[in-house]
Amino acid sequence: MTNHKIKLSVVIINYNSGDYLKKCLESISKSLFDLNLVEIIIIDNASTDNSISLAEFFLKNSSLNLTSKICHLKSNLGFAAGNNRGVKMINPSSKYVLFLNPDTTIPPNTFNQMINFFDKNSQVDAATCSITLAATDQMQPECHRGFPTPWRSFCYFTKISKLFPKSSFFNGYLQGNLDTTKIHQIEACVGAFLMIKKSVGQKIGWWNETYFFYGEDLDFCYRLKQHNFKLFFNPNCQITHFQGISSGIKNQTKQVTQASLQTKILAAKSSTDAMKIFYQQNLFKNYSPITQVIVLFGIKLLEIKRVFKAKYL
Repeated sequence: MTNHKIKLSVVIINYNSGDYLKKCLESISKSLFDLNLVEIIIIDNASTDNSISLAEFFLKNSSLNLTSKICHLKSNLGFAAGNNRGVKMINPSSKYVLFLNPDTTIPPNTFNQMINFFDKNSQVDAATCSITLAATDQMQPECHRGFPTPWRSFCYFTKISKLFPKSSFFNGYLQGNLDTTKIHQIEACVGAFLMIKKSVGQKIGWWNETYFFYGEDLDFCYRLKQHNFKLFFNPNCQITHFQGISSGIKNQTKQVTQASLQTKILAAKSSTDAMKIFYQQNLFKNYSPITQVIVLFGIKLLEIKRVFKAKYL
């Protein structure tokens, strides 16, 4: 336990991230404007690689003396359950919590900017930033999105949305009508960088452990809306994301991931299982039985496609 007042707790869930976790910590150490205000909490989901040992070596030998805690889980509990374990370890004085992926790098002054953004805007209950994919140097679409209603999902997966990228009707899946160069409220974001007031997280009950991998961030954002909390997109802060290091199913990192075939198949199935859970728990009550059957059929087809890709491509 530290003897100084922590303002921001950064929770990182690690699973076989190779040296990306260490690189993430290195970037954090350069970003911190005041070491005494930030703590790093790492939850390791029973990794079998050297990612944690590399991180521990860095933390032990860094001259910056980062305030950090590491929890070694005996089995892989998934992203949501892992985050909930991390929340239990945060310093009581902490005001904000940042959920951060290990395969990200943080530019200097990022934490300072985000803390000031919250401090100066009382209406901000949760926020994300602009996330750049390392492989494409483009913004990760999922960091700025809407809730996946059947119509929005249909337009997105049939690529109709690409014909009308700025339309709220055809591209509501990614909220294409909103200007990503300006600060504004959004419906949902990706969990790679999600900052929230600790008091707000406590009120919504933190993460839904029904989800194992994928979808939990969308559910998190949906519950924010259900409790009338506001989620903002702040493009003035940008981070880099090496998406797919742990899952192994993303094209941009399939050449460098250490994920096994079993992990890739699990990730592919989990991605569509998450869709079913989200619809069943949150959206199906708004739609007819026929629409529900059509949605489940579409999700099943997508699962077959993703599992095939994970196995053979």
